[in-house]
Amino acid sequence: MPNLALVDDHVLLRNGLSGLIKNLGHNVLFEASNGVELMQRIEPQALPQVVLMDINMPEMDGYDTTLWLKQHFPEVRVLALSMYDSEASIIRMLKSGAKGYILKDSDPSELQAAVEALVNKGFYYSELVSGKLINAINKMDDEGEANIIKLNERETTFLKLTCSELTYKDIADKMFVSPRTVDGYRDTLFEKLKVKTRVGLVIYAIKNGIVDLK
Repeated sequence: MPNLALVDDHVLLRNGLSGLIKNLGHNVLFEASNGVELMQRIEPQALPQVVLMDINMPEMDGYDTTLWLKQHFPEVRVLALSMYDSEASIIRMLKSGAKGYILKDSDPSELQAAVEALVNKGFYYSELVSGKLINAINKMDDEGEANIIKLNERETTFLKLTCSELTYKDIADKMFVSPRTVDGYRDTLFEKLKVKTRVGLVIYAIKNGIVDLK
């Protein structure tokens, strides 16, 4: 029976989620209303395997809490459970160390699948984060195709900047090129890496060690 922890500042939602988790056959070690409380309650000798993490919380939000867990207890796997489906939120949580990301209005069956995947495989990415993309990248890893894709210096620089919260216009300013040139880098990488979104570029960069997530 996997041991879980819940971190969410909405008490009613957290209580309901706790009941659902127990009905799915999992054990809830503890609940916390924010990252500070998690830091106080987590016990090194009895770590949860998975932490269900809200993003928007007072005192210490999901981004900082996930990063803290990554630095202190990297074996604990974080599943972001959020209302936000924006690219910026997804990118930032992945960079902070989250191993999965689903929405709060997901079906219980998807939550069950996500928890089981994190326990058994170490990661879970829903269609929201492009499951097809993850499968494609995993396949490339298996076949050694990832090493064949050659990126030039400017493309690599663009890809690294894409993994930040900068807008494409900001990236153009930082690279001292026009927005149209940046659009060209983006479209070229979409074609080279067989992805269709900015999230896809970020996941590729993470999987292939192009960005430093520390």
